[in-house]
Amino acid sequence: MSVEIKNTNAIDAVITWVDGSDSVWRDKINAHLEKKIDWENKISSKRYNSIDEIDLTIESIIKFAPFIGTIFLVTDSQQPKSFEALKEKAEKSNIHLKLVDHTVIFKDFENCLPTFNSCSIITALYRIPELAEQFIIFNDDTLLMRATKPEDFFINGLPVIRGRWDYFYRNSWFRKTYNKYFNKNLKTNVGYKALQQKSAQIAGFKKKYVRRDHTPVSVRKSTLDHFFAQNPELLLNNIKHKFRHNNQFIISSLSNHLEIKNKTYVLKTDFQLTYFRTYKTIPTLFKLFWFDWNKQKLFVCLQSLELGSKSMQTYVLNWIHKKLNS
Repeated sequence: MSVEIKNTNAIDAVITWVDGSDSVWRDKINAHLEKKIDWENKISSKRYNSIDEIDLTIESIIKFAPFIGTIFLVTDSQQPKSFEALKEKAEKSNIHLKLVDHTVIFKDFENCLPTFNSCSIITALYRIPELAEQFIIFNDDTLLMRATKPEDFFINGLPVIRGRWDYFYRNSWFRKTYNKYFNKNLKTNVGYKALQQKSAQIAGFKKKYVRRDHTPVSVRKSTLDHFFAQNPELLLNNIKHKFRHNNQFIISSLSNHLEIKNKTYVLKTDFQLTYFRTYKTIPTLFKLFWFDWNKQKLFVCLQSLELGSKSMQTYVLNWIHKKLNS
């Protein structure tokens, strides 16, 4: 099957972000929860806590991806405290920084708002007005830590997919038994691998899928436009959940597998990522050292940095600031 390739130089970046310290937003999410979030408990609220990582993410894109046209920051009626300063800094590098509210990407689906579900929000990102055909999705805790070039994300108009082929496990006897007898939170406790596998299945894959990690994701707007024009019910079913649900798919993996199906992609098995999930001293120091030593690495994901000790937070942040200001 021949596929028309739109070869354009424009590449945008899209970041989803929430300010978990906002008291108005805290009241809003708790109004929709049976079990309220205890904001004094860092473990209970860790999904929404931050230490202004969004500033670092934006700064890292400005410094290490100067080819980006516009950085779209998608929020729920919120704005980072340093937004105007970041916007000015971006403009000096000929990059636009714009806020996009949930009401914009959920136009005609306002009954799905408010939403607190990253799967739902990211599904609608392709609906951002004036978004480039080629765009890169960032989590607000994923940073560029070395200079990148357009070919790290798109080659001749084709998205670069960072992943490795793996087998489905969702239908294995072990997983079925576990879900039936032991997974008491099956509807909401949805694993990252399971989301990826469901997404691959929607795209038509049955036995194997390309497993990805917490790296930025290269997406073509036309791929999702075309898919959801043919499958509008899948769009609605995926964005209607205010909180993560096991019926959902993840747009990054769906997009990847649609491109794989159409043979319009470039596969890289090297994630080029250093991923932090805990911040114990020795493992953290080793990972930072390894990133410095391995010049092929480009990305750093700092999941729940606020759970680390104050001394470790300071060390990691100093390491990042040194690179951003060098």
